[in-house]
Order: sequence, then structure tokens, then C-alpha cells
Amino acid sequence: MEHIEAIALLQDPVRRRLYEYVAAQGREVGRNEAAEATGVARTLAAHHLDRLTEAGLLESGSRRLTGRSGPGAGRPAKVYTRTKSERSVSLPARDYRTAAELLAEAAEQAGLDAGLCAAARRRGESLRGSAAPCGDLDEAMKVLAARGYEPYPEDRGRPEGGAADADTDAAANTAADSAGAAARVVRMRNCPFHAVAERFPPLVCGMNLALLEGLLGTDGPVRARMDARPGECCVVVEVSKNNDD
Repeated sequence: MEHIEAIALLQDPVRRRLYEYVAAQGREVGRNEAAEATGVARTLAAHHLDRLTEAGLLESGSRRLTGRSGPGAGRPAKVYTRTKSERSVSLPARDYRTAAELLAEAAEQAGLDAGLCAAARRRGESLRGSAAPCGDLDEAMKVLAARGYEPYPEDRGRPEGGAADADTDAAANTAADSAGAAARVVRMRNCPFHAVAERFPPLVCGMNLALLEGLLGTDGPVRARMDARPGECCVVVEVSKNNDD
């Protein structure tokens, strides 16, 4: 019931917008930024963000948003990120995760990596159906978003893990709306197979790559390749080198 109660909090439209905004940033978000982005008052945003934190859907901390330290740097502000823990509801109860872990363990012990990847590639092709391979990164981002991967164009101008000021973020968010076509690499904040991939990384990450190869196509303008980064999907999508000028 704990998961049901937490997920039910997202029924409120303001709370859901705040949660979706924080989750989409992939970094710490302050109250002012969240309020401005969702068009609500700061006090209302603070209330809902704290409710989401109490329910375990967000995590909170504090830091100085100015990036300065020492005297005159100002008081630390409360910031929020999406929690790493999962929430799911199944009525009646189901336990697909245990089944997936048992199958992954058996496949790994039996050395069935190649067979699993072949099956995953066929499944990706089946999901794509009669459609041609993705024509560009913008189209690939839409396909990945529909599968829950939470894709985003990599911002190579920002230091890894670094925070940005409000002006930089505003510009980045505007650019991200249509940046798929211009970006050279698309990363994904979410791995739909995260729980099983943590226990069997080579097996599941290889399966994931093969699935995306089938879904996006291997002979079109974009390609999927392995490029693991902590906390994100192990696969990235980029312009195929065969299509470079």
C-alpha cells in the first residue's frame, strides 16, 4: 500500500508537473527554478516538493546555488532530485522481477549471451514493424521516450556533473526542445531494465544494446552503441559514422 499512496500523490496536476520537471533535469533543482518552470508560486512549489520528498519520490538536500562559498555566499538553498528507488503497483500482485533475475542467471550460467542478443534484436525489429530505420536523432529521441528511456541531447559544453546557472539552464532547455537533430550524441537517464542490469550488467546491457539496434535500425543515419555512465542507461545513440560528411 505504501507504493500506491506514493504514486497517488501524482494525481494532483501541480505536483505531477513539479515531479516531472525535477525528474527530467537529471540534477539538483531549487525551489525557485521549479516554481518558475511550472508556473506556480514558490511557496506552493515548496509545499508540493516536500510532500513528494516525504513520500520517497524525490530526495532533498541543500547547497548554495550561487556556486560561491565563505562569507557573503548566502544561505544554502533546498534542492531536489528524483530518488533512485523504484515505485510500482500491480493488482493483483505480480513478481516479474524475480522471474527476470532467474532467467538472467540461467542464461548467464549457460553462456546464452549470443542467443539472448539475437532474440532482443528480433524483438526490437518487431517493435519497429514496417517503419524504416530512424532518420535522425530527433526521431530517435521520440522513439526512445515512448519506451521510457528518458533521452536527452548531451550538453558537451557543461562540465560533467556540474551545476548551471538559471540563464544557462534556460538556454539549454530551449535548445533541448529541438536539439535531437543537431546533437551528436543522445544519452538516456533511465534504464528500463535497471534492477536486473545491476545484477547481470554484461548480459542485460548487451541485450539492451541489441534491442535498441533492432528498434532504431543498424543501416540508417543513426546508430546505438555501448557507452556506460553511472546512473544512466549503458547505451547512447549517435549519428552513424557512415553518414558523416
